[in-house]
Amino acid sequence: MNNLDETDLKILKTLQKNAKLTTKELATAVNLTPTPVFERQKRLERRGYIKKYVAVLDPEKLNQGLLVFCKVKLKLINHEIADAFTRRIMRIPEVTECYNTSGAYDYLLKVRARDMKQYQEFVLNKLGEIEELASIESTFVMSEVKNNFGINL
Repeated sequence: MNNLDETDLKILKTLQKNAKLTTKELATAVNLTPTPVFERQKRLERRGYIKKYVAVLDPEKLNQGLLVFCKVKLKLINHEIADAFTRRIMRIPEVTECYNTSGAYDYLLKVRARDMKQYQEFVLNKLGEIEELASIESTFVMSEVKNNFGINL
């Protein structure tokens, strides 16, 4: 963040709230003209501060309302096993996020499913096929209290 000034931070904060803004709208929001805002935004993209732009979808309306955090423990862990596990997880569409963690479990998966039956099929047919898997623990989300889809700047 040493390379970012207050204007860069304002641009990032504003885009984090609404990435659909036009350059002109963004310029108005940060009190600059469109050309310097466009150049700053492109620089922030090139330097990796802005990774991508996405639409946040409503999982309920798309029949993916069940949200589960699945803690995964592997029987043994080394670079080869970890790489194989993460490559496999990357190919499973129900897993929307995957984190390598410390503590009692090796990975935390964020999983979306239509319902409990589909989640059961996911556990049996996808996770269950992973030989290195020692155990899983599922935590079912009853309601989402806070999700701002961003980071605190």
